[in-house]
Amino acid sequence: MKLSLVSAVVLPALVSAHGVHHARQAAAQAAAASSSTSSAAAPASSAVVGTSAAPGTTPAAPAASSVTLTFTLASTNPSALPLSEIASGAPSQPTVPASTTFAAGASPTFLSGAPALPSIGSIVVANYPPLDKTPPTDSAEVQQWKAEVASSGVTIPDIAPTVAGGCAANPQAAADTSRCWWTCGGCPGPNDVVSCPDKMTWGLTYDDGPALYTGELLSYLDQQNLKATFFVVGSRAISYPALLQEEYMAQHQIAVHTWSHPEMTTLTNDQVIAELGWSRKIIKDVLGVTPTYWRPPYGDVDNRVRVIATAMGLQTSIWTRISPTATFDTGDFNIAGGTTNAEQVLNNWHSIVNNATQIDTGFIVLEHDLFQQTVEIAKDYILPDALAHQPPFKIEPIVSCLGLPLSDAYVETNNNKSHPIGCTSSASGSSGSGAQASGSSNSSGADSSNNGAMGALSAPNALAAVALSVVSGALALFL
Repeated sequence: MKLSLVSAVVLPALVSAHGVHHARQAAAQAAAASSSTSSAAAPASSAVVGTSAAPGTTPAAPAASSVTLTFTLASTNPSALPLSEIASGAPSQPTVPASTTFAAGASPTFLSGAPALPSIGSIVVANYPPLDKTPPTDSAEVQQWKAEVASSGVTIPDIAPTVAGGCAANPQAAADTSRCWWTCGGCPGPNDVVSCPDKMTWGLTYDDGPALYTGELLSYLDQQNLKATFFVVGSRAISYPALLQEEYMAQHQIAVHTWSHPEMTTLTNDQVIAELGWSRKIIKDVLGVTPTYWRPPYGDVDNRVRVIATAMGLQTSIWTRISPTATFDTGDFNIAGGTTNAEQVLNNWHSIVNNATQIDTGFIVLEHDLFQQTVEIAKDYILPDALAHQPPFKIEPIVSCLGLPLSDAYVETNNNKSHPIGCTSSASGSSGSGAQASGSSNSSGADSSNNGAMGALSAPNALAAVALSVVSGALALFL
C-alpha cells in the first residue's frame, strides 16, 4: 500500500444516518408484511424513521444544499435523472417488477449441480418470523440450528454482547483488542473478506434488497453485462421472491444479510443464530440453494459473531476500510432520509476511486438497492463513471473477485475443495418449501432436516490465505 494513501481524501466515517437502516426498512417496506409473496407488493413511502447514528459514529448534519460536485464524471447514463431529482422526497418513479417469472422446477443451467427452482407460490409468509424483527429463539428451526452449531466443533468465544450506542456506549468492548470489533477501530478477522486480491478489481455489492427498484438496477446490470453480489435481507426476500429469483437466475451472487438487519454484536448467541438461520432458510426456500457468504449489517461484527457465522457455514464479508475512520461507503443510503445529497455521494465515490487506485489490492464498496435514490445514483452515475474509468476496473461479484467459481457461493454446488465449508446432507436436501410443517409456530412449512445449518462445520480455511493477503499491508492502519 502506498504511503500517500494516508493523506488521500478521507471518506466520511461510517456514514452515520446508516444507523437507522433497519427502522427505515420497516417503514419503506411495510406493505410487504401483510401481502402475498408477489414481487409486485404495493409501494410504500421511503420516508426515514429515527435519527440514531450507526455504531461507533456521531450523527451527520443534514446535507447542505450548497454541496456541489468537486470533480467531473467520466461518463453518465444518457437517460440519467438530474441530480436534483435524486433527493429525499423526490417524486416516485415507476417501479420495475421482476422482468422474468420462473416456473417451479426451472433449471439454473449456469450452475452445475444446482437444484431446480422451488415454487414460490407454496411459501406461506405466516410460517416465518415477523418481518424486520429479530426472530424468536424458541422455534424448532432455531433449536435445530443451535444444536448444529454446538456440534460443529467450533468454540464460541465468551464475549458479552454490546449495548446499543456503538463505541461510545461500550468503552471497555471498544478497547478490548481481543474482541476484534470491526465497528470500533476496523479490526478484521483473519478470514474476513474486505477487499479483492487483485488491484483495480471492484467487488460489486448491493445490500438490503430485493426491493421496489431492484428490478431497475438488474436491468441496467444486464445491459452492461455486469454481475454483482446481492446481500439479501430475509424480510425482503420473503416479500419479493420473484425479484430474488431473477437476481439468482441472472447469475448474480446471492448472500445473507440477516433476517431483520440488526446490529449483530448487540444480540445473544441464540439471536445471532436465529437472524442468520432464517435469512439463509428463506433464500434456500426461494432459490433452492444455501449461500456461503454473509455481510453483517453496518459491518457490526466481532469474534463471537464471526465464529457463530463460521459454524453456520457463512464467510464474513464486509467492505474496504483503509483506516479506522475511512471506509469505502458511498453514503448512498442517506439520500432518501435527507441527511446527504446526491452530489456528496458522488464526491464520496470520487474519493473511493482515488484511494482505490493507490492501494495494492482491489476493493469492495458499500452500496444499496433498497431505495429509489440508491438505485438511481448507482445506474445513472456511479456505474457509468466506473465503466469509463481508465485504466479500467474489473467489476465482478465478491466470489469471482476472490478467484473462485460461482458454484462456491452455495452449499449445494460447492465441491468443498476451493472453499471448504464442511457441508453435510442436512443442508443439501430439497428446499422443502412445500413439505410438511414441523409443528413450530415459526415453521416455514418445511422439513427442518433439509433446511438446517451445515452440520459439522469447519472454518473456510481455503480463504484464509486470500483474506490474509488482502489485509496484509493494511493492518498497520487498522490497529
